[in-house]
Amino acid sequence: MTQSAYQNWQQKVRFYFEDIETPVGKAINLMITGMVLLSSAIFVAETYSIPASVKAVLAILNDLILVVFTIEYILRFWSAEDKLRFVFNPYSLIDLVAILPFLFTALDIRFIRIFRWFRILRLIRFFEGRTIFGYVTRQDSAIFARILFTIFTIIFIYSGLIYQVEHPINSSRFTTFLDAIYFSVATMTTVGYGDITPVSQVGRLLAVLMILTGIALIPWQVGELIKQLIKTSNQVETLCSNCGLETHDADARYCKICGWQLSKVGNACELPTVSRVTVNNSK
Repeated sequence: MTQSAYQNWQQKVRFYFEDIETPVGKAINLMITGMVLLSSAIFVAETYSIPASVKAVLAILNDLILVVFTIEYILRFWSAEDKLRFVFNPYSLIDLVAILPFLFTALDIRFIRIFRWFRILRLIRFFEGRTIFGYVTRQDSAIFARILFTIFTIIFIYSGLIYQVEHPINSSRFTTFLDAIYFSVATMTTVGYGDITPVSQVGRLLAVLMILTGIALIPWQVGELIKQLIKTSNQVETLCSNCGLETHDADARYCKICGWQLSKVGNACELPTVSRVTVNNSK
């Protein structure tokens, strides 16, 4: 293989991993997203009493997902232009953490499995300006989706961590993953019913971190949402046929994105009219 052909393959691999417009890019990223969710669902299912045959199938699926994630990380590293920058990129570090259980199977470090919950953070890359389903045009909808995803991610990760820490020594309280979610939500919202409490030092440290995260995260995220809702409260639905913006201020005459004149009749837009001034030359 020539050097140019080698570089072309690197460019193609790099493009399709980051592309979310072409059918191939969408298929690759949708498959990765589906595996992230499937991997998380497998762990949740393993916390319940299920037949041994089902557990064996889930274990095989989990190993296959780890293999795919490992191959994906290797291909991303191989196709990266700046490999040192790639290694220390936040998304690359998350991808590396996701495959650590596969890389260390020969060693008895089961505690490393707690990092498998950080796979869900891989989904953040689909919430930066555009999604795999197209561009998000309404800012309030984008902010609302980001807030929900952020809160869900934090609760999901904390629940996985507290379950991994407390279940082996406190199985009467942290029986299933649902118990861990219940504890995480009650703790982060500072409700604190007290019916489920951690007994280990690490579990209590996680509870403190949950409380601090809930105090700092939830008001800030809700505040951002309220700020956006107040900003758009005086807007009406007026579609701009040029750029596709759906809402404008009630007294707006021109689109704030493209500058086309807005017509309130039929929610349509038209080009701005240019006034013609006739100049009479006096003799």
